Amino acid sequence: MKKIILAMVVAAIGVSLNAESFVITDRAEVVRSKPIYRNVVKRVPYQECWDEQVPVREYYNDGGNSIDNNFGALIGGVAGGIIGHQVGGGSGKTAATVGGAIIGTLVGKNLSRNGRQRSYVSGYKTRRRCVTKYSESSDRVITRYKNIAYYNGRKIVKFSDRPLRFIRIRKIIEY
Repeated sequence: MKKIILAMVVAAIGVSLNAESFVITDRAEVVRSKPIYRNVVKRVPYQECWDEQVPVREYYNDGGNSIDNNFGALIGGVAGGIIGHQVGGGSGKTAATVGGAIIGTLVGKNLSRNGRQRSYVSGYKTRRRCVTKYSESSDRVITRYKNIAYYNGRKIVKFSDRPLRFIRIRKIIEY
């Protein structure tokens, strides 16, 4: 098997050493150059702006009367103390009761003040608002040309960035 492969390689080298070749350059006249188009969409940004009247609000805290605040703190403290007493056990029961009462007092006071903040419109001021929008345009542009020629009865097509008058042809002749 190795002898057959070796013989084939030697024969191929021998043939290629004895073979000669030459190159002929010719040209074919282009009979038609057809432009190839592509649609290109351009997006150009622009801003649309306007002036807007915006209300100016003034806030004040209608804290209610202090009796309401103190009543909320008292109820929260009692509820927190009861819950803390239920949670704790042993010597920790006293600490849980005191901690629950303190937390309940703070929560109750905040809840009684909640919803007491009021506002009113004290005037208006002008504020500039802008929005970015895009205008789109579609253009049809030539991307390349399809050049068609005939050489020895065969159709030849070559693409290029401009119309061609001739297409170069290379013929390699080996013997």
